[in-house]
Order: sequence, then structure tokens, then C-alpha cells
Amino acid sequence: MQALRAAVARAGLAGRRGMTTAAQLAAEEAKPKGSIIDTIGVYTAVPAALGVFVYDIFIHPEEEFEGEVPPYPYMRIRTRDTHPWGERGLFEVHRHVAEKHQPPPRLASLAERPGDPPPPPPPPPPLQAARSAARQLLALQRAASRAAFGGPAGGAAGGARRCASGGAGADAEAQSAARRVGKLLAAALPLSAGGALWWRSTAQPHGPSPRQVPASGETVVNWSATHTAQPTRFYQPESQEDVEAIVADCAAARRRLRVVGSGLSPNGVGFSDDGMLSMALLDRVLWVDPASMQVRVEAGCRVQQVADALKPYGLSLQNYASIREQQIGGFTQVSAHGTGAGIPPVDAQVVSLKLVTPGQGVIELSAAREPELFALARVGLGCLGVVTELTLQAVPAQRLRERTFVASGREVAHNHAAWLRDNRHLRYMWLPYTDSVVVVQVNPEGPPARPSAPLAGGAGGGAAGGAGGGAAMSPYGDVVQEEAVDEKALAHRLAPLRQLLASEVPGAASGAAGLSATELRDALLALRPLDRAWVARVNAAEAEFWKRSSGTRVGWADQILGFDCGGQQWVLEVAFPIGRAGDVTSPERTSSTDLAYMRELLRTIEAAGLPAHAPIEQRWTASSASPLSPAAAGPGTAGPAAPDTVHSWVGIIMYLPSDDPGQRAAITDRFREYADLVQERLMPRFGATWHWAKIEAPTSPARLAAMRAALAARFPLGAFAAARARLDPHNVLGSEMLDQLLGPPGASGAPGAAAAAAAAEAGAGAAARA
Repeated sequence: MQALRAAVARAGLAGRRGMTTAAQLAAEEAKPKGSIIDTIGVYTAVPAALGVFVYDIFIHPEEEFEGEVPPYPYMRIRTRDTHPWGERGLFEVHRHVAEKHQPPPRLASLAERPGDPPPPPPPPPPLQAARSAARQLLALQRAASRAAFGGPAGGAAGGARRCASGGAGADAEAQSAARRVGKLLAAALPLSAGGALWWRSTAQPHGPSPRQVPASGETVVNWSATHTAQPTRFYQPESQEDVEAIVADCAAARRRLRVVGSGLSPNGVGFSDDGMLSMALLDRVLWVDPASMQVRVEAGCRVQQVADALKPYGLSLQNYASIREQQIGGFTQVSAHGTGAGIPPVDAQVVSLKLVTPGQGVIELSAAREPELFALARVGLGCLGVVTELTLQAVPAQRLRERTFVASGREVAHNHAAWLRDNRHLRYMWLPYTDSVVVVQVNPEGPPARPSAPLAGGAGGGAAGGAGGGAAMSPYGDVVQEEAVDEKALAHRLAPLRQLLASEVPGAASGAAGLSATELRDALLALRPLDRAWVARVNAAEAEFWKRSSGTRVGWADQILGFDCGGQQWVLEVAFPIGRAGDVTSPERTSSTDLAYMRELLRTIEAAGLPAHAPIEQRWTASSASPLSPAAAGPGTAGPAAPDTVHSWVGIIMYLPSDDPGQRAAITDRFREYADLVQERLMPRFGATWHWAKIEAPTSPARLAAMRAALAARFPLGAFAAARARLDPHNVLGSEMLDQLLGPPGASGAPGAAAAAAAAEAGAGAAARA
């Protein structure tokens, strides 16, 4: 089973498949003068037709596309009535569209994909008939008015009647008829207008839309099943033009639209109950330039796809996060990160990007073209525009050697500065209620590859390993070199977890034989996930597993830098500056802000008796020049942090190991208590801020106000709001959560000055108090 158990969103959405035909509007021939039926027919049908006509022309109802959501990892779509977590609470193992993913050819529509069933018949004719009928009824209304009242162009009949009736009698008759018709019209107009609007809201709109999938009660679920949405519109564009049409349509109608990637974000930052746009089909690598070591990709391209496309050129991305199934657009928009004190978060790899905006259409941004807006847009949270293309800066590919071992807290404190200085990538995994810290050190193995044109015959060959001393590239898919592990050695590693499970569940040995370490941990935690003593025993067994698993392995960056994150989970990750690189790695340094944070966190956990699941992961990055990156300026600073400022990232976790709704709800409540302790006791003290994909808006007004104050003290929300007002003046791309945290476009986004100043002061003094 994969580290992230994913459900494939094979979305045969059960919504209605066709467009409802337009109401057949017909006018009978005029009945004899004075007929009440004629009056009702004319003065009720005409306003109804006018209502339909005006609504159709000016209000721009949403359009619908005849298609299906393609398979895509991790994000699921389920119907309301199905069990939310699957039959056994475990997602199916994800295998992508093909073993070796190749972007499908660009087709005219989803319905034309090879192997799919024949497309449904075309929708019935659109509302041209209704519009034509409306025009006819307007003409009929004018004719009826002229016949009844003999207007300026009332025709011969009206004039003849007035002459025959004579003077006052004719005037009285006309006034009486006018009063009767006026009363009928006054009563019929609101009813017919309301009926027209109701009819238009229940009928399907006219014409095919740009890639809108029919939706009728479906629920979109993120991979941890912690957040859901029931969007009324779900778009699947296949081209740049599709995205432009969708954004323009939503902007004209002022309808909300959020961009969703792989559905991996723990907080569902891309979810919306209004409209969602998936970039999954915009997944091409457009070009690779070995000379500049840059690559241009569509925003829906997955991180692993980019890594695979770069390998034949002897290139790699500078860093990778724990997993590689993210879409590049979401990967950069939330400032995702790997680890390495000298390597910034992934948004720093963005050289230029293309935005489709509601307010200004399509714009291309780079450091040379509107640099301030570009810096904001690199970490724009999907609020400044839909990112459709990005140019990324790559680096020469290089094999890496990973060393994993377990150290005590004292050993970590003694060696921390040297380890941070001497290792390109460093990760700690703290195991609560133990004195064990899993240390993962990763460094280059041999010379880097020499960037070149694609190698003949695929990813392997001699071009990258020719003259110049570059390393030869191996084909993707080679087994990572590591110490040989036979069944006996694997059983020895897993024995502590298996034995603990067997002690609690007699007869579990045979069933546990095929489970990995993370699956065994889930099985153990599912027994008593909120029992502190039991969780401590599980953590101790995991510590023993890691001691027995110490060793090395060698592979390319995308193979080595990943991390098995385990199963479904709640997570909170924060970042805080710890000082300049030269200072934090100095041998003379006697204290470390990052280790002080961990000591305080572990003390808080033990004092509160929290059932803290393992591991608590700690990583480091350099600063980012993107103002909204958590690794940008520290609290109270007037500008960006120095490029060599080191930031520590710490993530706490609680797993959701079963599908039992009661257990999941109890874990959720306990995790919120856990997160509140971190947010209220540690984050202000150390000047920490939230990872954008892991921040959760509090339900408490007081806590929400405190969170907004902390964000306003940390980030330039006023400049960000001004950029939103320019690019998205009607807040089409916002969401309820982001409005709560950042304020609407054009707003300063800042809370009261005193609260902001207090938050800034609290963060600025973190190092001294630590």
C-alpha cells in the first residue's frame, strides 16, 4: 500500500446529462375584443418571456459541459449517499492513468477521449426559440395595446371604434379597460417574473460551456477526508483558452471559483461549495532548455512528471517535498518546501508565470516584468489569478546518499550546529514520550550531471556522462541502491510493532505479516488512539523500529528526498526564523532557537497529557523572496529577511487510522486542543507562522481575531489586498476561509494597530526569551 492511500476520482458524475428544452412559447390568434382570456394570456406570458429573455441575455447563467472527470490521484468525488471513507476505511492503492504517465493528446472535448463510451447526443436546441417567441409576443403586446387603446399608431380599428362610440362614452370605455388591464398586469407581473426566474434556475442553461462537468450533489473529498466541498460547478479545462473562457464567464457573473490541484492540502485550501476548477488536464511539459537549465510547464503538471521530464537532460528540481503527486501550480502557490538550510522553499524556483485574472485578463509576470506583483503572485494562494503556466529554474541532477540513524536528545543538542552546516538536507523526526530522534542526513554522491540535450534512446546513455566530468544519468525506475534487506532482516526491523500488535490482538500475527511499518502503526493506533499511555507504547515501538532500520541508500533527488507520511491525518505545520546561517551553524553557538522550540513543545505535550502521535517532523529552509511565503520576513521586520536567514519548520500530527465516525470525531476534537496549545503558547513566543496548506480558521471569534492579527503582523496583507483589488476586484477567486483570514480585496487586511503591534513585539523577542 502506498504511503498516501489515495482514491481515484473516476467521476461519473450522476448529474443530469442533457439541457432542458426551452419552454415552447406560442401565441394564439387574438380572441374577440374584451375576452378576459386574451388579457391574461397577453399580460402574463409577455412578462414571463421578458423575464427569460433578460435573465438569459444579461445575467449569464452558468453553462454545462458534457463530460466526465478523469481519474486523478488523491482527490475523490463521491455521492452524498455513499459511505464517506470506503468499505474498510482505506483508500485504494493509487495507480495513475498509466504506469508511465504520458499526457494524452489534446482532443476537442473530454467526450472524444479514446476508449470512452460514445458521447451523449447533443443537447436540444438552445433558447433561440424562446427569444424568437419573446420578440413575437412583444409585437403581439404592442398590437393588442394599439387595438385596445388606439395609440398613436393604433391602426384603423381603434380609430373606427372611437368614431362609432363617440366622445365621453368611448373615453370611459377605454379608461375602464385600461384600469382592468392595469390591475391584471400589476398582479401578473410579479408572479410571471418569479415564475420565469424559477424556470430558468431549474432548467439547464443554453449551449455548451468551457469544460464544465455536470454536478448534482457530488462531494469532493481531500485525501485525508478531513475537508469536503459540494461545488455547484466543477470545471475541467483542457487548454489555456478554456481557462480564459471559464474565468471570464465567472467574472462577468461574479461567481466564486477556486482552483484545486491534487486535493492533497490538509486544509482543503482549494475547495469551494460554489465553483471549482481542476487543472489536472493542463499537465504538459512545454519545453526544457539545458543551456539556461529552465523548464516551462503547465500548472497541472505533477511534480514527478517534471522530474521525469528533466532527467533525460541531466537536470532536476532544486528540492522536493515529502511527496511528489502535487500539481506544480499548487506546489508553488502555497510555498511548499523540502529541507535544507541553504535551500529556499519551492516558490523560489519560479522564474516566470502566466496568470488568468478576472480583472485584467491574461498577464505574464517575472522579475523583469512587474517584479513586485510577480513576487506576490509566486505565493498567491490562488487569489490573484489562475496560474496556467510556470517557468522553473532547475539544477544539474546529482545522485544523493541518505544516512538514517537514531540519536538521543542530548546527542542532537551537542551536534546540531555541525549537522545543520555539514548536510545539504537534514530532517529530524521526534518521537514523543521517548528520548529518540530519527536523524536523516542527505548529501551529494559523486559529481553532478552535465546538462545536455535529451539522451539518445531515452533517459540512459552517454551524452550526460561524456566529456566534462558529468555523471551518467540512469533511466527512471532503477531501484534505489540501499543495503540489502531480506525477509529475515525485514522481520527483525518490524518485530517491535508486530509484537505489540500481537500482544493486544491475539491471532493478529498472520494478518500483520504483509503490513509496512506505517500500516502497522495505523493498526496499533486504531486500538486506542487517544490513550496517552498506549500512544507512548506505540511511539516506543516505532523508535525501536527506526533503530533497527538505520542505514544508507543512494538515488536521485526525487527518489531520496521523499518521506512516507503515513495514513490519513490531521496536521499543523509552522515556520519560524532561527537566525543567519553563519550564526546558527557556528561551533561557538551555545543555544538554538529551533531546539528550544522542540524542548518547549515536548514539555507542553507531556504536561497536558496529550496523546501525541509520532513523528513530529522538523525541517529547515533558507528564506524566500516571496512576501507571502512563511519563510519570508519575520514578525516586526520592515522588509524581506536576509537571503541566508534559516527558517525551521515543525509539524505536529494525529492520525485518523480507522473509518469509525465517532473515533474520527474524537481525534479531531483532541487534535484541535493540541493545535490550540501550539498556537497560543509556542507560536507567539517564537515568532512562528502557519504553512498555508495547513492553516485552519478557528471557529472561536477570539481565536480568529488573534490569528488575523498574527498574519497581519507577519505578512504585507495590505499590499496583497491591493493586488487582489486590481486583478480580482469582485473577489471571484476568494473563499470563505481566505476572506476570514486575509480580508476581501482592497481591504487592508490588518486588525487593530495595537493587536498587530503586540503580535509583532511578541514575535520579535522570541530568540531572547528562548
